[in-house]
Amino acid sequence: MAKDKASYDCIVIGGGASGMMAAISAARAGGKVLIVEHESKLGKKLLATGNGKCNFTNAKMNESCYRGDRRFFSILQKFSEKDTLSFFHEIGIYPKEKNGYYYPNSEQAVSVVDALIRELKKLHVELTTGTQITDIKQKGKTFRIATAETIYISKTVIFAVGLLASPKLGSDGSAFDFIKNFGHHFNPIVPALCGFYAKGADFKKIAGVRTASSVKILCDGKIISKDSGELQLTDYGISGIPVFQVSRYAAYALKDKRKVEASVCFLPGMKSEELIDEWNYRISRNAGAVSVYDLLDGLFNQKLIGELIRKAGMTEKDVVTMHSNEQMNALAKVIMDFRVTLTKVRDYEFAQVCAGGISADDLDVNTLMSQLVPGLFFCGEILDVDGICGGYNLQWAWSSGFVAGDSAITYSRRS
Repeated sequence: MAKDKASYDCIVIGGGASGMMAAISAARAGGKVLIVEHESKLGKKLLATGNGKCNFTNAKMNESCYRGDRRFFSILQKFSEKDTLSFFHEIGIYPKEKNGYYYPNSEQAVSVVDALIRELKKLHVELTTGTQITDIKQKGKTFRIATAETIYISKTVIFAVGLLASPKLGSDGSAFDFIKNFGHHFNPIVPALCGFYAKGADFKKIAGVRTASSVKILCDGKIISKDSGELQLTDYGISGIPVFQVSRYAAYALKDKRKVEASVCFLPGMKSEELIDEWNYRISRNAGAVSVYDLLDGLFNQKLIGELIRKAGMTEKDVVTMHSNEQMNALAKVIMDFRVTLTKVRDYEFAQVCAGGISADDLDVNTLMSQLVPGLFFCGEILDVDGICGGYNLQWAWSSGFVAGDSAITYSRRS
């Protein structure tokens, strides 16, 4: 038989980045706060961010770095990247900046998690980990949160449970039914900041190649998104920063069963005419003829050269002579517009975040409180906001967590 425990001003469900920030914000506002986390430790997903280095915000912050429901974006102004830097410096994180990206000076995500936990303890926030919630109900002006052993009572509840990205680190959708039972609905959810399975190239032969490229995503032949950066060719398809940045658009198109292609330009800083001029220069220095392989050697990774030649319908030993326009144009077209068909988005297990989530239709976008259930708040990835790579998703966690926590205590004092 579960026993009632002491009541709280605010209970935060989820001990990730946004949940810890929400709890700190609520406690700093004077509330008695509890975090309930179903994983064995707080911040497990945060430990994996930035390849373990934790890129926790970015100096170049604007709305164009975010996608999803734009009505939420004003939250970013309520706790800005400058507020984030000040907050983390205050709790013991000295920042290191590189090209606008901010990391802890230790370059260890564990430093950020440890600092947050120290602050939670300093503020006397109570923690319960490895705790599975069995039921959540609102009775009168309070919420009753049941586990196998305890019923927790609280004036307010904040859901900071994430969506479905990295389920092994805690974001497994186990709280979705509780949220839906309160009448809330989710905009369609897809993986984001992830790679794609693809066909149209011999990916096993070119796996491991990393190269500066631009990537366009075409849906039914029309460009829907594009970006540039270091492309990664894998044994299953395409990955890397430019693919991550356009992934939400490709993922939604695949979800809708549309034809989705990626057009890769392997020389984004050069025009076809300039490339052909370079080739003619090479030919002129070699008695007026070179092999196709020699045209490409020094321009591309050797593993990639063979695939470019094959895709252009040639062989490495084919000879190209001065102003051999048909051959050079065919080769240049493949280099500037290397087409592959995307067949499947990589699973949630490999996605850094998700697109989709709770709609702004259901919330007060200034406080992040439910308009359906007074006293119920949301923050973090569970909301329909996703950022590009570069610390933007963590900034959303800090901003929305701060607002939700502060707003919850303001509400609890009125109720």
